[in-house]
Amino acid sequence: MTEDRDTLSAAAAYGIDFAREQLNGKKLLVLTGAGISTDSGIPDYRGEGRVARHPMTYDVFMGSPAARVRYWARSYVGWSRIAEARPNLGHQAIAAAERHGLIEQIVTQNVDGLHQAAGAKSVIDLHGRLDRVICTGCKRMIKRTDMDVLLRELNPSVRKDEHIEFSPDGDAEIEAAPDFKIPDCPICSSILKPDVVFFGESVPTDRSELAMAKLDAADALLVAGTSLTVNSGMRFARAAVKAGKPIVIVNLGPTKADELALAKIEANTSLALERLLLD
Repeated sequence: MTEDRDTLSAAAAYGIDFAREQLNGKKLLVLTGAGISTDSGIPDYRGEGRVARHPMTYDVFMGSPAARVRYWARSYVGWSRIAEARPNLGHQAIAAAERHGLIEQIVTQNVDGLHQAAGAKSVIDLHGRLDRVICTGCKRMIKRTDMDVLLRELNPSVRKDEHIEFSPDGDAEIEAAPDFKIPDCPICSSILKPDVVFFGESVPTDRSELAMAKLDAADALLVAGTSLTVNSGMRFARAAVKAGKPIVIVNLGPTKADELALAKIEANTSLALERLLLD
């Protein structure tokens, strides 16, 4: 039975108390996913009630000018919803636990920057950051807000509608006008891409290796708000099991690592993490 988002069941409360005992005194690596940001108004990909969608892939983005137009038109409309999101109790609990020395490292699959906005310092953005744009040629980085300015200058007639559905990557559910214009890199004229790991694209090796090294140095793995469907997250669970490190999972709905976990807490991440890390 799925836990109500606004309450903790007796089973969830028991699971939290048990997990706290098992994690006591251990250095934690925390792995988070889209589920931790839903209370900030950012939907997840696979949560209850979500319509199945097909996010942009790296090959399609790079190989199709029409696909890039579609992506940036939708992102231009949806980006402000991500930019205006604020950390919730889950982000705040993790940041506070880090300040208290309970958490050694945070690894997030999210691209929203909300852990840092909550005050967390040791954060590895496994899949990148949506507030940055990178040139695929010269690798020059620009702010997403600067990209917004370029898009607005090229498309002055496009208006943003706040009453639309959008995704965790700021992709608004609209049909892009075929005449929507997108800029190239002002330095080398190459393709500009959000500094995020698209589906079908690999996490940069140095980033992945650093995250796994941090797991090696930790005593336990705490997973929050992810179904671990994507292998870049699931590999942390497999590595923790192989190294004999306990795993605690907080998530509404099943995950691929439920059978590997010492404790699975079926609960809203904001409620559960506040009690698990701060009480």
